[in-house]
Parts: sequence; C-alpha cells; structure tokens
Amino acid sequence: MANIIKVLKGTKDILPQEIDQWHKLEKNALDIFTRYGYKEIRTPILEATELFARGVGDTTDIVNKEMYTFEKSERSLTLRPENTAGVVRSFIENGMARLSAPVKLWYKGPMFRYERPQAGRQRQFHQVGVEMFGIKEPIADAEVILLAVNYLKSLGLNDLEVELNSLGCPKCREEYKKRIKQVLKPEFENLCEDCQNRYEKNPLRLLDCKVDSCKAIFEKPEIQAVIKSDFLCEECSEHYNKLKTYLEKLDVKYSENKLLVRGLDYYNRTVFEIKSNNLGSQNAVCGGGRYDSLVKQLGGEDVPAIGWAMGMERLNSLLPELETTKLDGYIVCNSPIESFELAQELRAKGYNVEFDLSNKKFTKQLEKASKVANYALILGEDEIKSGKVSVKNLSTSEQITVNRCDINLRKL
Repeated sequence: MANIIKVLKGTKDILPQEIDQWHKLEKNALDIFTRYGYKEIRTPILEATELFARGVGDTTDIVNKEMYTFEKSERSLTLRPENTAGVVRSFIENGMARLSAPVKLWYKGPMFRYERPQAGRQRQFHQVGVEMFGIKEPIADAEVILLAVNYLKSLGLNDLEVELNSLGCPKCREEYKKRIKQVLKPEFENLCEDCQNRYEKNPLRLLDCKVDSCKAIFEKPEIQAVIKSDFLCEECSEHYNKLKTYLEKLDVKYSENKLLVRGLDYYNRTVFEIKSNNLGSQNAVCGGGRYDSLVKQLGGEDVPAIGWAMGMERLNSLLPELETTKLDGYIVCNSPIESFELAQELRAKGYNVEFDLSNKKFTKQLEKASKVANYALILGEDEIKSGKVSVKNLSTSEQITVNRCDINLRKL
C-alpha cells in the first residue's frame, strides 16, 4: 500500500454513491434549459492558449496565474479554464451567426484552473452554463437571469440572492476608470500587489479584490462616493433601468452592488451573481453578464451576447443527500442460468434487475435483495417447473406468485 497512486491534489473521483446527485443536476439542466429553447453544445476541453488570452483577458488571474498550459508540436495548448470563450469560438467557426437570433446554447463539463483547492472549488471542477447570442435588448438579460433562478429553484434551492450591476459600455466606462484611478492614487502604496498591477491595465478589477486591506480602502467615504456615482451614459442607463423593471415584473428579487465587476475582462453593461447564504464567504453559485464585443474580438461578426455559469461542485454541496436509487427487482435463485434468462427477459421490458453472479446461498441472496431492490423475484424449483415467479414486495413483505410472462413490477 505504500506505493499506491492517489488522485491528484485538487481533483476528485465522483463515486457511484454520489452520482445520483450529479444526474439530478444534469437532468434538471436538460429539462429546464430545453423549456427555454436552449440546445446543448459540447466543446473540446483542449483549446489554443490564444483563445483564452484574447477572450478572457491578459489582466485576469485566470490567464496570469491559473491556466494549465503546455507546448505540443511548437503550439501552446490550454485545458479550458472556462467555457464561454470556447463556445464563442465554436459559434464563429461553425457560422452560427447566420442562424435566426437568438441562438441559445448550454453546456456542462469539466474545467481546469491551477488554484488553491478550497470548499466547493477544485483544480478540475465542473460547470453548467448558458450563452445567448444575437439579442442586445435588456429583455435577454432578464431571461438568462430568470433561467438561472428557475434552474436553482428546480434543485430545491430557494435561499438565494441576486446581485446586479452595470459596467456600462467602453465609452462611458473610460471616464469612470479615470475617476477610480484618481481617487485611489493616494492609496496606491497601500494596495495589494495584484491591485497595483491592475491599476493601469484594468482599474475596474480593483473593485473585485478580495483582500481585506483593499476592501477597507474601498469603504472610505471619498472612494465610495466615486464608486457609487452614476457614470452610465444615457443608452446604458436606459438598458440597466429596463432590466430592473423586467426583473421586478417577473418577481425576481435583486440588490445592486457597485463593487460587482466579475473577474473576466470581456464583460460590459450587465453583470450579476446569484449567492447562497449557506456557503459562507465563498457564497456565489452563479456568475455571468453581457459580453457584446467578444464575438468580434475573437474574429467573428459584431454579435451581442450574454451568459452565465455555475460550479456544479458548489451546487452539489447545497443539495440534500439523495437516497440511492433501488433496483426494480433482484432475482433470488440457485440456478445461475435460470436467473440469467429471467434477468434478460425483464431487462428487455425496461426493468432494472440484477441477480447473484456468484451463486451464494438462497438466504444470502434474499438478504442482498432487501438492501438493493424494491422486489425479490424468487425462482425456486417449483417456480421453474411451473413457469411462474414469486414476487415479494420488500417494503411490505407481501408476496404473490405470477406467471413468468405476466410480471409487471409497475402495477404491483
């Protein structure tokens, strides 16, 4: 055992006893997203590094610190740290801009970031997310937020808070950046190293800092006055106000957070997070926003877009533990070939059944059946000779004998 090979730090096996919860997340995603007209897309986990450098942004922590990147045949490749850039790449490459708008896509799958593992966050983790292309009006923003809320509610998660902000457009945001830099200039030496690096490249990212000393600086009245000031141009302000009106009409409760900027460079106008009060300080379960320039930035046409992603590990941590799904029936018989034949007959009818491959004693088989199945299908010598099966309800102990060809476990 000393030389046993273990799972890599920051990765985790999803074991059989846990898989029912993952299936619930995936099934609800398929059901809810299909109801809203979204189609599933599956992109490769391996992409050109340039895709993330250009799309996610070279001032982000993801690109600077967290990507799994390696060289192969003189080309730089990266395991995807997020999936929006990959979906946009596929949207462009496959000519989806020619489709009737909106183009609605959803995805699920593993992502990879080299960061310190913590509760609900691993180096290989899983996300479920949606992207909508082709609609610039705020009604699209309202729909994707409502979709996220309804998906979470379908999982039984109701203790949620939607936080909302607008980053404006590049035009009105430039003046805001200048004001942020100006008011923070006297505090420059007191900012953390990351914030000092972001000061020139992307000053809005300073507001996203999680370092306590920086957060204390941002709470100063003169800095809060700039942060909370209205910098939006008329068009961006109208977009934001309409979004809030839609959410109120749809009975989606929200709060505004001027410090919410999200961690990726491609966002503009609407950004949002959905938080759970059951996760402590790292409490965001969904994050997203509008990225109207990303398609063009990656070589496509000028197509507006909005989307969000959720960490599936975090969602799982909030779900109540599901009971293991039991088999419809377990065959109890001392004739392996008879058991095998009956199992195949029932499986062909759509039942989930098993039998004892090791041919244990009759009592041991019955004991196993009581743990894993709803019904014990008993084949003794008399039943085999007469073409019948004794069916025992393992929750009530009631037992009946039926013709082998008439077994219907759904009506018993």
